[in-house]
Amino acid sequence: MPDAASLPPEGTPILKAFGVSKRFGGLTALDDVAISIDAGQIYGLIGPNGAGKTTFFNVITGLYTPDGGVFLLNGQAYSPSTVHRVAEAGIARTFQNIRLFAEMTALENVMVGRHVRTHGLHAGVIGAVLRTAAFKASEAAIKDHAMQLLQYVGIDRYAQSLARTLSYGDQRRLEIARALATEPVLLALDEPAAGMNATEKNGLRDLLRKIQADGKTILLIEHDVKLVMGLCDRVTVLDYGKVIAQGLPAAVQSDPAVVEAYLGTQAHA
Repeated sequence: MPDAASLPPEGTPILKAFGVSKRFGGLTALDDVAISIDAGQIYGLIGPNGAGKTTFFNVITGLYTPDGGVFLLNGQAYSPSTVHRVAEAGIARTFQNIRLFAEMTALENVMVGRHVRTHGLHAGVIGAVLRTAAFKASEAAIKDHAMQLLQYVGIDRYAQSLARTLSYGDQRRLEIARALATEPVLLALDEPAAGMNATEKNGLRDLLRKIQADGKTILLIEHDVKLVMGLCDRVTVLDYGKVIAQGLPAAVQSDPAVVEAYLGTQAHA
């Protein structure tokens, strides 16, 4: 779980990006996108299908190379060039389509995430081959921390179950636990409520609020407008790769451009 002593004070910008652009051939997927997320916020990124939300996620997490833009993570210049470097820099993400190691246990999945914060590969390989005392102690600590994270997200009873046997909602929780295992400064969640029933969504809302209360910062893509508006501190709306609104949820929800582009009658539901 988050270490409060190492977390930045609330109000400190965690992620700042501006001038972000991305093109695919003749299609402009992102056009001069800017976003600023403060420490301790749950920040929502919404928009209609094809608005550029997932493209933006893929840019800041190293899956896509941006064509332009400046990025600051925790006050430091940051180049989202590869997924591995992004994880080391402090951004952990989940995906709209669940990407777990299906034939590994829930515990093993979280341990994989934890290894991002362990010692270098060379030392790890030598230790694993020789089964040194230091290696055994490190593995025990990783396993213990992974169990704590499973308990934190409420699925520790499934620690020894294969990931593929977990319910859909619990697989989502497992992805979040694995992401938290990397000790991120920013937790980026791509449609975590997709496919969930009402009960599972309520449980997810409670979990995200707990993670926020423990000092973590969350960037959230989500199609469930009610969930976003009730959970997020600030919201950015994209449409055709451009920012059309930013601000407090209530103001964004009533913005005429947002109503026309995305929310429609949902804004008044």
